[in-house]
Amino acid sequence: MSATEESPRGSAPPDAPLTPYEQMQRSPEFKALRTRWRRYIFTMSGLFLAWFLAYVLLADFAPGFVNSHLGGTNLTVGLLLGLLQFVSTFVIAVAYAKFAERNLDPTAAELRTRVEENL
Repeated sequence: MSATEESPRGSAPPDAPLTPYEQMQRSPEFKALRTRWRRYIFTMSGLFLAWFLAYVLLADFAPGFVNSHLGGTNLTVGLLLGLLQFVSTFVIAVAYAKFAERNLDPTAAELRTRVEENL
């Protein structure tokens, strides 16, 4: 590392004791929390992007199907799929809130308490 590059710990000397926050970041509980969060976020993001890509590809390569009317109404398959994009966004947001409340928040609260006690 050159003299102009900043160390990962900022301006602290390499032999300085770790701050409570740095200790928490290196703890197995924090690493497990980040892993759970990333696994959920990347999975849901991938599913949503695949669903959106399917919608776009259908609109581009299957216009006859997308323009098909449902029943005797003016509602088309494309319009229904477009509206379902909004529904799926809401469902993902609600699912994340429930996931976080059940799987992330208790561990995060415990880690926050531990760091605040060491300040």
